Amino acid sequence: MLIFGSLKIIKMKKISFALLFSMLFSLALFAQQQAEKPKIVVGIIVDQMRQEYFYKFADRYSDGGFKRLASEGYMMKNGHYNYIPTYTGPGHASVYTGTTPATHGIIGNNWYVRRQNKMIYCAEDSTVSNVGGTVMSGQISPRNLLTTTITDELRFATNKRSKVVGIAIKDRGASLPAGHLGDAYWFDSDNGEFMTSTYYKSELPTWVSNFNALKRPDSLLNQTWQPLYSADSYINSIDDNNEFEAPFIGKETPTFPYNLPELRENNGNYGLIAATPFGNTLTLEFAYAAIEGEKLGMGKETDFLAVSFSSPDYIGHRFGPTSKELEDNYLRLDLEIEQFLNYLDKTYGKGNYLVFLSADHGVADIATYMESERVPAGNLNFGYILGQARGYMTVKYGEGNWILNGSNDQIFLNHELIQEKELELDDIQEQLANFLLRYNGIKEVYTASAMRSTAFTQHRPHLLQMGYNHKASGDLLIILEPSWLTGGARGTSHGTGFTYDTHVPIVFFGWGVKSGESTRYATVTDIAPTLSMLLNIRLPNGATGQPIHELFD
Repeated sequence: MLIFGSLKIIKMKKISFALLFSMLFSLALFAQQQAEKPKIVVGIIVDQMRQEYFYKFADRYSDGGFKRLASEGYMMKNGHYNYIPTYTGPGHASVYTGTTPATHGIIGNNWYVRRQNKMIYCAEDSTVSNVGGTVMSGQISPRNLLTTTITDELRFATNKRSKVVGIAIKDRGASLPAGHLGDAYWFDSDNGEFMTSTYYKSELPTWVSNFNALKRPDSLLNQTWQPLYSADSYINSIDDNNEFEAPFIGKETPTFPYNLPELRENNGNYGLIAATPFGNTLTLEFAYAAIEGEKLGMGKETDFLAVSFSSPDYIGHRFGPTSKELEDNYLRLDLEIEQFLNYLDKTYGKGNYLVFLSADHGVADIATYMESERVPAGNLNFGYILGQARGYMTVKYGEGNWILNGSNDQIFLNHELIQEKELELDDIQEQLANFLLRYNGIKEVYTASAMRSTAFTQHRPHLLQMGYNHKASGDLLIILEPSWLTGGARGTSHGTGFTYDTHVPIVFFGWGVKSGESTRYATVTDIAPTLSMLLNIRLPNGATGQPIHELFD
């Protein structure tokens, strides 16, 4: 028995040693796979992507694109925008600042400035000029953004040794993510080249000039847009020829095929590429050029590439979320995401780069299509409503320019005239709000007085308040009924606080990210704080979102 016991002890020691060796080997292997920090962070914004697109077209997705992000990454399936209005400028700003328009100041793509009595563009800057491109496309910077971005904080954390590059067809999709300290490049639809402004550079880097010299927009537009598969096999979309989609100028029907060389002249020339899937191709090719030209992820510090795919938005506006054109766009984009991930694998090694993917907003179904399916919907003529509001003010208070502006479903009253007439602004706001509620399509109207005096904590008033800026927003804020739009009979838009506009993907992938998913409610303003915690850097200075704790549990 003693001998047997000794043998047993020896065997146990051998097993323990083997187990210990295995554990140490595994830890060493993990250490090799899990670097101290990622070589690069790649932020991907798909303009106008609904969360449902991850699944709606999945039967034809490759295993290496959207499916790979979802299966190997961590997906917040119930991710939302937490403010109104859901537009491109505010969307990009909110993702990268970790806060809402109430704080970061980008309250629309365009908005009315009372003290100047004019509309301004979210990324406009009259103090700078074009570098490359054309003069009209060059007065762009992030100066209207009132807070720092996660990309700014990465630069601060490394004493600006980290490189940050923002890329998109839309200038706002490049400049706002790049923040105040990064570089941004966007597409000039006038001459078909990528450009920047003097805010960033005094001249184009050689790699940008070399890319422009390739004339890729010309070659991409010198083809016919055919569906990847037979259009009849796109069973997740409605009939190709219908009365709801908006055809290109010069083409009678919104149907495949699209002869791009023939359509260019009457559809914006180089600008046409944005309304095709080849705008995504162009953007991705320029991203490759940026990585190689700037040697992103090749140094000692973590770099950041912010890529926004703008084309899905142009396609979605024209053809709607039930169109074969949109389905084809996502099948093509899926293959390009696969290509991009494979490129990142090869360039940096699996597990050495961090990716997040989201969208700047969702999209409403075309109102006339919803009506045809007997769903309550409609198009509100905002110009008509504004005219009725002016008439009401004239009848009630006398002649005068009572309303200065109507935009973004908001109405701006003439405060100076109201003061001159010794009237109470709060009372006028309330009375006009009650007047507007009589019109079909208008669900709710909130006053600036209510936005300032009441802390709303839930539902649409809360969303409005998170998008309300005390210095820049209007006197009356209008919420339409579900599925109602301010637009025409063809095509669609976005901007509301309903789920079709707010529900977007939030997925993290790669370095430091385990696989999994959660149905917990999360917001896009949680993305930047999550990145701050992963990278161990400061939160953006206006951040109100919270880190997604599932990634750290």
